Amino acid sequence: MKNLLLFDSLSRKKKLFVPLKPGKVSMYICGPTVYDYPHIGNLRAYVFADTLRRVLALNTYKVNQVMNITDVGHLTSNADEGEDKVELRAAQTKKSAWEIAEFYAKEFQNDLKCLNIQEPTIWCKATDHIKEQIELIKKLEKKGYTYRIADGMYFDTSKFPRYGELTRLKQQKLRAGARVAFISDKRNIHDFALWKFSPLGNRRQMEWKSPWGIGFPGWHIECSAMAMRYLGSTLDIHTGGIDHIPIHHTNEIAQSEAVTGKAFVRYWLHCAFLSVEGQKMSKSIGNVLTIKDLLSRGYEPLSFRYLLLTAHYRSPMNFTWKALDSAAKALHSLREYAQEFAINNKKDNFTITKEAVAKIINNDLDTPRLIAKLWNILKNKESFQNKRAFVAQTDKILGLGILEATPCRKPGKIPVEIKVLVKKRDVLRKSKKWQEADKIRKEILQWGYVVKDTPLGTHLRKLSELHFT
Repeated sequence: MKNLLLFDSLSRKKKLFVPLKPGKVSMYICGPTVYDYPHIGNLRAYVFADTLRRVLALNTYKVNQVMNITDVGHLTSNADEGEDKVELRAAQTKKSAWEIAEFYAKEFQNDLKCLNIQEPTIWCKATDHIKEQIELIKKLEKKGYTYRIADGMYFDTSKFPRYGELTRLKQQKLRAGARVAFISDKRNIHDFALWKFSPLGNRRQMEWKSPWGIGFPGWHIECSAMAMRYLGSTLDIHTGGIDHIPIHHTNEIAQSEAVTGKAFVRYWLHCAFLSVEGQKMSKSIGNVLTIKDLLSRGYEPLSFRYLLLTAHYRSPMNFTWKALDSAAKALHSLREYAQEFAINNKKDNFTITKEAVAKIINNDLDTPRLIAKLWNILKNKESFQNKRAFVAQTDKILGLGILEATPCRKPGKIPVEIKVLVKKRDVLRKSKKWQEADKIRKEILQWGYVVKDTPLGTHLRKLSELHFT
């Protein structure tokens, strides 16, 4: 095997993957800014990265994956203006910034478990690596890449001739303010903050002393500092969503390569956007969805994972409840078909099977084609001698618990009060009193249970039991 083709965002083409060190892969994935629950669009990037990691394992690579937690420095403008997202949420909720960051970091990690996403080899928080970030800025300053203005220390992009290669900035001829916030004191419109000063007379909860004054690191410097701290000056793979390309990843490249004089990343991989019912997710529209929203409607999170894998990671995808419903039914059917192969067959040839799976998935993570192949084999539309081995090997890539008899925890005893509410709701639904029935559903949810209406009747599950095990 090891004929893995990956689409590199920098070269804009598929490239044969060859790591720096034979048999080993260094991989960095941009983690969340922990000020709110991650929405399903955010989570697409982590399902994609997890799939990539599983494919690397199929090709017998040992993967060292690092993921950061952004708990300081990400401003509301996504550039260099506005309030810190974590501190702003702290002020809104009357909690400390540290409490906010800790709470939402745990919620994010729980969502990863729900989606059967493997934990990274190393978790790293921005606030635990202030020293490394300051040291990196000092090196940039020594090499002449920085300058100081009223609100902080900035990177001078005019000193880095290759700035914008990832997103072809020079070809776009962007106007001031078209991509980043325009700050009058900046020398160039694309210059970005390395270290921001705390506002005078307004002490922040998260701030540190530095050679330039009390303040906090910019959003971009943390990833460069932590990636190089754990993976070295050149990484094999860096992943994220395409929204990271114009600003965050472009700036990571500039500040990292300005210091080392080496290529920062050999393969940049990005997944496309996920819209909801044809629209971009937005709080103003009210269509931002989280894993909790899926759970509240009775959907198993792995149904969402299945839905994501039916599209190629580089293809824009539109989420609809109808599509999720179809995915849930398909996953259920897939598991039922696969149960006849749940008992190990000693005649299975896993070497041949791995090669068959790799032949499909090694073409830039072609999960839709792999799923189609799996269905054809299970429905006997295609002959394959080692069916059980193919199902098992495919599920190592897809991560759907196909051969697990009970991929979710068995439900416990349902309280009498909940049973009464369910019956009352069923009566209201038969009378087509939808609004009253929905109020009962929300009341049931407050008890920690979710209801799912199916052609066979109402199914009830405890919220805490809808996690992958």
